[in-house]
Amino acid sequence: MRAKPFYGWWVTVAAICTFGIAVGIPYYSMPFFYDYYEKSTALGGFGWSRDQITLGFPLAALFTLWVGPLLVHRFSPRKLILAGTALTAAAFVGFSRMSGAIEVYYLFWFVYTVGYIFSGPIPHQVIISQWFRRKRGRAMGITYAGFSVIASIGTYVVRPLTESLGFRGALAVMGGLLFLAWPLAIFLLRDRPAEKGLYPDNDLQPLAVPVAAPQSMGSMLKTRAFWLLVVGSFCSIGSIGSINQHMKLVFKDNGFVDQAVLNSTWSTASVLIQWSSIAGRLLVGWMADRFPKKFVMTGTYALVAATIPLLLLVKPGQTEYIYLFAILFGFGMGADYMLIPLMAAEQFGVNTLARAMAIILPTDTIGQTWFPYFVSLLRRYFGDYDHALMSVFAMAVVGAAAIALLPRYGRQDETLHLQEPGRVAARSG
Repeated sequence: MRAKPFYGWWVTVAAICTFGIAVGIPYYSMPFFYDYYEKSTALGGFGWSRDQITLGFPLAALFTLWVGPLLVHRFSPRKLILAGTALTAAAFVGFSRMSGAIEVYYLFWFVYTVGYIFSGPIPHQVIISQWFRRKRGRAMGITYAGFSVIASIGTYVVRPLTESLGFRGALAVMGGLLFLAWPLAIFLLRDRPAEKGLYPDNDLQPLAVPVAAPQSMGSMLKTRAFWLLVVGSFCSIGSIGSINQHMKLVFKDNGFVDQAVLNSTWSTASVLIQWSSIAGRLLVGWMADRFPKKFVMTGTYALVAATIPLLLLVKPGQTEYIYLFAILFGFGMGADYMLIPLMAAEQFGVNTLARAMAIILPTDTIGQTWFPYFVSLLRRYFGDYDHALMSVFAMAVVGAAAIALLPRYGRQDETLHLQEPGRVAARSG
């Protein structure tokens, strides 16, 4: 009699969909609307400056910094996904009904960011890490690759929705679509294998080596590895956030002034980034199960840094640079996010993952949101994006250097056993 497929893979499929719907579609589609907010009221916009527009997310990230460390590790990841999806949907509907008061815009960014924390990377990373140990890199890579497929749907639909319904109608419809994640979270997702009477990786018995007990917050904060991971991910994620938030505006400054051409250029680059990120996540997820994660992560972060200057070369008549930039940046971006929980699980243990990511993710979100705001300030001060993007490049290099300084392996017996059994035996002898 053929054995049933491991339920962990069904959990992975469900996580792909809930992660992509609740996080990928809204996050990657939001910058599309920025130039509509920038338009004058006579043209149907609000007349806001780029500084005002890009300040919403960083302000919200700052005021929600407490949410992750205080709340996330206390609740079921599946229930967090349900609550976070509802908050994100409420924020999008709120954005669609704004009257032009910038304070209301910032309020809905606060709601959106709490929803992002609850339904975003942390609960999905914890669920996948609980269901897989030996195949954790592959499972995480597949999850993030699938996430990119779902997120790319948003980049396909946001343009026709806006052209047919206006930017307000598009925001409202996208908010409603987020509730498609609920049935999957309710009926398919499960927090741990024990809920289905199973063990991670479909093993017939529990792991034969000790699994590290959860570390306290205090002991984790005292480790050099924790702060290197915080600094490295903060800088790299901040650099990626700056590119994602400003890409359309960079194109506009580079000469893409016709709205239809600007929208088409942004859409082409965004789709290429999303699809290239799939390859990055799959390949790097496979590599993370076979090579030291430190080396894989350092190389990925260095690639992200190297692609940033290419964005300045995208101009009308030189659109071949769109493909070069988008493919390389997307590959690095896709692997970048995915490697953080894998490295955290290796350094601190799977039972400390939620606690570690509850600090790392909000910190990364600060970089992801405040970097774009400072880019806006630099662009206004210098009058172009050249100096601003070079500062982003410098921070990305710092991020890669911090990861290069991490210990090659974590201190967890489980991690060493799974990656190098001989090393554990030698150490124990």
